[in-house]
Amino acid sequence: MTPATTVEDTATVAATVVAPPTVGVAVIATLEEYSGTLDAIRRSGRSVGVVPTMGALHDGHRSLIERAARECDVVAVSIFVNPTQFGSAADLAHYPRTLDDDLDLVASAGGDLVFAPSVAEMYPEQADGAQAGQTVVSAPALAARWEGASRPGHFDGVATVVVKLLSAAGRCRAYFGEKDFQQLALVRRVAHDLCLPTEVVGCQTVRHLDGLALSSRNVRLSPGERRAALALYRALRSGADMVARGESDPAVVEAQMARVIARAPAVALDYAAVVGADDLEPARTCAARPLRLLIAGTVGPVRLIDNLDPLGPDPAPPSPLPGA
Repeated sequence: MTPATTVEDTATVAATVVAPPTVGVAVIATLEEYSGTLDAIRRSGRSVGVVPTMGALHDGHRSLIERAARECDVVAVSIFVNPTQFGSAADLAHYPRTLDDDLDLVASAGGDLVFAPSVAEMYPEQADGAQAGQTVVSAPALAARWEGASRPGHFDGVATVVVKLLSAAGRCRAYFGEKDFQQLALVRRVAHDLCLPTEVVGCQTVRHLDGLALSSRNVRLSPGERRAALALYRALRSGADMVARGESDPAVVEAQMARVIARAPAVALDYAAVVGADDLEPARTCAARPLRLLIAGTVGPVRLIDNLDPLGPDPAPPSPLPGA
């Protein structure tokens, strides 16, 4: 299944991805320069960490960059709003773009350089807006369910751009947040199966004090919608509490999560699922390990996802949302 959005659909928004000069962090716009720069860094004996993002950076991204800076000598952050993982041009157009602020955050978090390519740089084969002949990376075993079922073509777009970015980066550690848990599993599978010289590092979800997972899409929520969105985390915690108390039937846990969402009429539930954390297949029993609780729903105009390890740590978030 090919990604749904073409370059032609997004020509007007693609220009906003081009990076202006900034102080404190180097900005690279071409794959050739990016690859060459990281090769030179490794030849000097230094290690490389990369943090692939679509921009609109927040404290969740900051935590990835800071961890990469602790564990690697040089940190490269990519900022690229990838059109091929969006289901419609309208959704792509609404994705927030805050490049100036992003560059400041990268510098303050300890990043050393930013790779901010144009769409034409990443997809030169689509310069005329055509999909014909494009190579698409697909991992159907992990992409068919959950987000893949709700967003056809999304994970083909994710897998394809990740392979491009990691291939250009070369040997490195790549840091991804656990909030997009299915994406993390997909990236791990693709990196392993295609023998990419990448160690994929998963990092815990960062939350506001009230539990809402940090997301670039949260800025599109009204104050009332934001309060309603807390039902997603409440549902996960309710399911996790049942597992911790010994409930063994995944269907019972899923039904409890759905009941919590049903009490929040402003949230339209897509799925609430108990899955194996390794393969994302529906769990047959909550006694299996490791497990993951997944949830997705729409609040106002925004589709939100979240997940939780039902028996894992649930660390306190770093800061409250203003006005929360």
